[in-house]
Amino acid sequence: MSFASGYDRKVPTLSITNIVAIALLSGTPQIPPLVEPVIALETADAPTAAPEQGTAATVPPSTDGAEFPSQSPDPQTPVTPVAAEKATIIVTANQGPPRGDPIAVVNEVSFVAVQSVDKAIIAPIAYGYRDGLPAPIRDGLHNVLNNLDEPIVFVNFLLQFKIGKAAETVGRFAINSTIGVAGLFDFAKKHPINLPRRSNGLADTLGYYGVGPGPYLYLPLIGSTTVRDVLGRVADLSLLPAAVGKPFSNPIVSATKGALSSIDDRVENDVILTRVQESGNPYAAMREYYLKKRQAEIDVLKGKRADANIDLNELEFLDSLPAPTKQPPIPKSQ
Repeated sequence: MSFASGYDRKVPTLSITNIVAIALLSGTPQIPPLVEPVIALETADAPTAAPEQGTAATVPPSTDGAEFPSQSPDPQTPVTPVAAEKATIIVTANQGPPRGDPIAVVNEVSFVAVQSVDKAIIAPIAYGYRDGLPAPIRDGLHNVLNNLDEPIVFVNFLLQFKIGKAAETVGRFAINSTIGVAGLFDFAKKHPINLPRRSNGLADTLGYYGVGPGPYLYLPLIGSTTVRDVLGRVADLSLLPAAVGKPFSNPIVSATKGALSSIDDRVENDVILTRVQESGNPYAAMREYYLKKRQAEIDVLKGKRADANIDLNELEFLDSLPAPTKQPPIPKSQ
């Protein structure tokens, strides 16, 4: 016996006898769920799409071999979704070279090579120069080298429209070149004249007018510099031979002055170079010191600070000193 429904297909019905028979065979009558429960499973690839209403969801087995139940034993108890363990994806990015040092890889190779040459050749020569010559002679040579740079200082003070300092530079040069015996003695800085020496150059003038340093460079024979500083230094070194001529236009004289200046600078900067070599990251320490020192010198020209002295204890990489090696304890005497 059947009843026609409002749908196109026929729905079979159960007689009372069939219902009683099912109840006796199965114990307590249970109403089967109309639709199998949907179990949410989140995977690392993509979330499982929810099945359409009225259809059963097929759930893949878990990775540990446990099977998911196909239906809830109690229709009144809500089904707890089982979440698969998510895969963790770690993305690492290359930070690239430090800011202002785009060719750090090349610079560091040059730095290591120069430090090796310094340790083997330059430092022994500089220490021999420092310890072998009497202090008055060494100071006299230092004064002569500074006096030869006074025309460069004068020109750049003019370019910066610092007329007073340009006039003082001319006075220093005239006094030390005559009374000071070609600059051997720095009488200009002593009382009662009191004309201190000031460093200046075309790179300082460019920085004074807002030209940035450009990329940091570490070059053989020059050491730490920037694009702005190396171009300015080349122009400075060309000024004296072009303005005065002989003997400064002679390559031998220029090379001798350059060699003496390098040795003198090595002696003058021995403290900072030693600190750099002892730091945890010598290359980064040298770069940090040089860039801060140059910025301080330009800030002095702009009137932002009184001097260009740098507190070494405030530098980040110079504080990265290697941990001291632990020595074994000395056994106590019996």
